[in-house]
Amino acid sequence: MITTQTSLEQMKNISIYDINPDSIADSKDISVDTSQPVAERMAAYLRQANNPYFIKVGKVIVKMGFSETTTSAADCFVRYMKTS
Repeated sequence: MITTQTSLEQMKNISIYDINPDSIADSKDISVDTSQPVAERMAAYLRQANNPYFIKVGKVIVKMGFSETTTSAADCFVRYMKTS
């Protein structure tokens, strides 16, 4: 799957009420090799998560968001992958 800025924006704008629960990855099924470079970790997460803004934790759907700052979502994602 190729993820572009446009597709990420579309994924972000989906309402939690409109998302198909079957299309969301469960957190227990996502595995990222932290010994890999950040870009590889990001790619692995995106491949497994389907939509990086939504994840299931058991039966609970969680929508991730970011504060309105000058830091972009991509920057936050990179920072998260560096610390994971």
